[in-house]
Amino acid sequence: MDMLTTVLPLVLMFAIFYFLLIRPQQKQQKNVRTMQESLQKGDKIVTIGGLHGTLDSIDEDKIIIKAGDGSHLTFDRKAIREVVEKI
Repeated sequence: MDMLTTVLPLVLMFAIFYFLLIRPQQKQQKNVRTMQESLQKGDKIVTIGGLHGTLDSIDEDKIIIKAGDGSHLTFDRKAIREVVEKI
């Protein structure tokens, strides 16, 4: 009985920690990975640094973004934060 009262609070703390912190973070990482894998040429995107542009070409790990002034910038595929408008 004494061991149960010692272990039970630790198990409860771990369960709460898992459901409040670890699980939501894993779901968010999965959503980001899915979004980055489904990028297509012509999508309007925002990078982690806040650059807005249109995807001009996509490689295995790199993308080329066409910025508003017509310049082409190369970024890692993982630098995409969100897709603003899908084609």
